[in-house]
Amino acid sequence: MTDNGRHSGYGRWALLAVMLTLIAAFFLLDLGRFFNLGYLNEIRDSAAASVQERPFLASALFFFIYVLVTALSLPGAAIMTLAGGAIFGLLWGLLVVSFASSIGATLAMLVSRMLLRDWVQGKFASQLRSINRGLEKDGAFYLFSLRMVPLFPFFVINLVMGLTPVSAWRFYWVSQVGMLAGTFVFVFAGTQLAAVSSPGDVLSPGLIAALSLLGLFPLIARKTTGWLRQRRSGSSEET
Repeated sequence: MTDNGRHSGYGRWALLAVMLTLIAAFFLLDLGRFFNLGYLNEIRDSAAASVQERPFLASALFFFIYVLVTALSLPGAAIMTLAGGAIFGLLWGLLVVSFASSIGATLAMLVSRMLLRDWVQGKFASQLRSINRGLEKDGAFYLFSLRMVPLFPFFVINLVMGLTPVSAWRFYWVSQVGMLAGTFVFVFAGTQLAAVSSPGDVLSPGLIAALSLLGLFPLIARKTTGWLRQRRSGSSEET
């Protein structure tokens, strides 16, 4: 084994050790109790006050936690997206969450690639060959469709894409664009959850609109990607 190969092997083991330590700490310390709507409602006012006092520090801390949770594929990204709207408001919450989720997803993809790709490619080369060919031919639109239509959990997409030849840059920008609409819906829902302070607020027009968007988004996204696919097929036939 060459020095580069040996160092690469050491790097993988070190990365795996760090990840397993962080994931074990998450579950052993029961940190998942902080990622639920009940806890969000408890800290909403104090968190919003902290944002008012130190907006950049609060944003940076939230950004770091979001990236870490997403990169480690831990449960909690969805509630943090709602929290982004509840604590930071629609525009700033959308900006912070959009970049944090895309960067975290890219890191998760790279971790998957570093730790699993060689083993999986060797073990399931024939099964992955068709996927790799499809990505080489139309990788950006394929990934965009997966991001727009949430048929699979996003953390699964992150891990699976690490086993493919898609470049980190393409994965990042397609994820950034493809997840934007869904991120907007969840952040907007978070802004409405922040307004729920009494039973009468539950049926507020804003919350009804947010819940309606959450329900209709998968259908709208599916129709949109279908229309884009038809347009692309038509353009290919013309050329």
